Amino acid sequence: MNLPMQAPPMGSAAHKIVTLLEQRTGQHLDAGRAWRIDSALQPMLRERGLVSIDELVARIAEGGRCEQGLADLVVDALLNQETSFFRDSSVLDLVVMAATDMVAETPRRLRIWSAACSTGQEPLSLAMLFGEAQERCGLPLPEIRATDISARALARARAGRYTQFEIQRGLSVRRMMQWFEVRDELWEAKAELRYRLLFARQNLMSDPMPSGKFDIVLCRNVLMYLSPAARAQVLNRIAGVLRPGGLLVLGAGETVIGHTEALVPSERYRGLYRPASH
Repeated sequence: MNLPMQAPPMGSAAHKIVTLLEQRTGQHLDAGRAWRIDSALQPMLRERGLVSIDELVARIAEGGRCEQGLADLVVDALLNQETSFFRDSSVLDLVVMAATDMVAETPRRLRIWSAACSTGQEPLSLAMLFGEAQERCGLPLPEIRATDISARALARARAGRYTQFEIQRGLSVRRMMQWFEVRDELWEAKAELRYRLLFARQNLMSDPMPSGKFDIVLCRNVLMYLSPAARAQVLNRIAGVLRPGGLLVLGAGETVIGHTEALVPSERYRGLYRPASH
């Protein structure tokens, strides 16, 4: 009888790193994914002249200002920043369709929030789509806010500069030429596109939510990394900033069902969610 292989138990230092990550972000790294700790932190160990994860944890435990900064770097290194332009493009097309319907019913400038935006490909994709919709049918450009917990990712998002590999992931040649220009061997989003976005650092678990109400919130491929309690907390917080009739966009395979009663599936837009009370 062949028994399924189990992940080896985490050592004390690795467990402390996992606890730090969950306390700071709500993300839960189980034993099956603990291998990421060593691979993600090795560059930092070399840069700091540290020989092991144990030494890194001991340095953080000293508790000074520099050590707190080191803890921030550890969390940043462990965050999953996987993203690409026009990821699940049909979902983004649905967002533009829903926005068009909203404006047709109540003419106004919409407010959209791209939460956990990583290095900026999602909000830039939205800005491109809405720019094209404005040219095509006069749809007003929305206010697009984009946030992420990672200062390093946000710095890249604000700069809007990408490698050839990154720019080719999901971006057509036509859009590359229309919205980007080559600078210092990198592809940089044109100023007219970058200036349509408002970036801010934010921890979805603990920081104050962006002010005001939003028509559409995108929080894709975040819940899958959170503990059940953290999922409920984040969803309830997002529900609190959605307008009546507003919409939440989650990643493929993510759902509000079983996590919160504040949000329910949208009857009008398949796969999206709305506040439970209109």
